[in-house]
Amino acid sequence: MVLDLLLIGLAITLEPLPLMAFVLVVASARGVWKGLVFILSWLGCLTLVIAIVLVLTGGEPPPPRSPPSTAALAAKLLIGVSLVLYGEHRRRRRGGLRGRRPGSGPTGPEPSASASSSASMTSHMDHSTVWSAAGLAVLLQPWGLVAAGATTVVEADTSHFTTWLALVGFCLLATASLLTVELYVVFAPTAARARLLRLRAWLAAHQEQALVTLCLLLGFWLVGRSLYQLTS
Repeated sequence: MVLDLLLIGLAITLEPLPLMAFVLVVASARGVWKGLVFILSWLGCLTLVIAIVLVLTGGEPPPPRSPPSTAALAAKLLIGVSLVLYGEHRRRRRGGLRGRRPGSGPTGPEPSASASSSASMTSHMDHSTVWSAAGLAVLLQPWGLVAAGATTVVEADTSHFTTWLALVGFCLLATASLLTVELYVVFAPTAARARLLRLRAWLAAHQEQALVTLCLLLGFWLVGRSLYQLTS
């Protein structure tokens, strides 16, 4: 369980789309407060999902080969297959776009276009509220990966203190990139805005590679792991 949660939490924190949006949030007016609300909403979603699973299981893992255990493994297998198919779809789509746009760069739009887009969206975020930031965190949560985490939490035995450490560690790891950006803005507000917008431009240029890699690697891991547990 711990290794699965570690890999899923790492995949969540490396997801480029939520991080790109969060950069715009903290780079806007009152960005520190909006970023804090975004993180609290993000953590709230993770905590709620874990709490629901623990309530349903009673904090005890179901017996091996029991219907609940088999259902959880089947769900994990389905999520893994979905991630593999989605990653392969994005990979083929990216290859097709390259072929149809020979004049564009291999990794995305020109830097000037990305910078202009970032400035426009940052200006729009300036007029947003902290409640908008909270809603954005819910919308951008990678729910497929969170669902994979939920199927893993089914195995949690809350009678052991190490299980609670693993669950807390999962939540913190899944939020690590957001926390790092938030702390950077708090302690270096002057330099943070320009550098974070450059980071967002870089992420925009490489998001397809990142998504494909994360989906394929985690998807194959979940498929292999769940098949092994189902057949052993």
